[in-house]
Amino acid sequence: MAWRCTGKTNVELINNMASSRIIKADAVRKAMAKVDRANYVVHKAFAYEDSPQVIGHGATISAPHMHAYAAEHLLPYIHPGSSILDVGSGSGYLAAVLYHLASSKETKGKVIGIEHIPELTEWSEENLRNDGLAYALETKDIQIITGDGRLGYERAGPYDAIHVGAAAPTLPEKLVEQLASPGRMFIPIGTHFQKIFHVDKDEHGKVTKTEIMDVRYVPLTDREAQEE
Repeated sequence: MAWRCTGKTNVELINNMASSRIIKADAVRKAMAKVDRANYVVHKAFAYEDSPQVIGHGATISAPHMHAYAAEHLLPYIHPGSSILDVGSGSGYLAAVLYHLASSKETKGKVIGIEHIPELTEWSEENLRNDGLAYALETKDIQIITGDGRLGYERAGPYDAIHVGAAAPTLPEKLVEQLASPGRMFIPIGTHFQKIFHVDKDEHGKVTKTEIMDVRYVPLTDREAQEE
């Protein structure tokens, strides 16, 4: 079970998620092993707990098992050189995982993280540098943008995969428009009751929405509402 995946180290945490079959793909396991969660949390002593943690400004870093689920569900649409959008990128943790998933020795992926709290944008860039990804920031293979994630980031689209890290009351059409054909979005939708959905766009542009699981996320909102 997800809540039993806590480890004493990053390796143990990932191994526990693999033993629980939350992580199934070797590519996801390898990508997550390259990203040390201790570089992306406020309280280092609890870095490898399988639980969400507060990171300030009304934001949280999701539980590791939810990041693993997101990576697994988006993996069929990620390949070396993929373009990926991470909405509500927060600490920068999943942006790092997605970058590793989309990169090979020969071909680097492109990941745009969008976060509406400027202080979190700056902090996440610091986290990425501490985790050995300064080069990806310098080459702009990873970019963390301050902006309204509900509007996406059209300039760098379309995106092979879009992850949304907060619950939207309804499906944001701007994000659907920025999804590549084919492409997949992993997004929590709802207010009091929330569910993860796949939003898939096929090669002809047809959009299909599939319910995946019940979840509980912070709302996808603006800065003022988030910091109240």
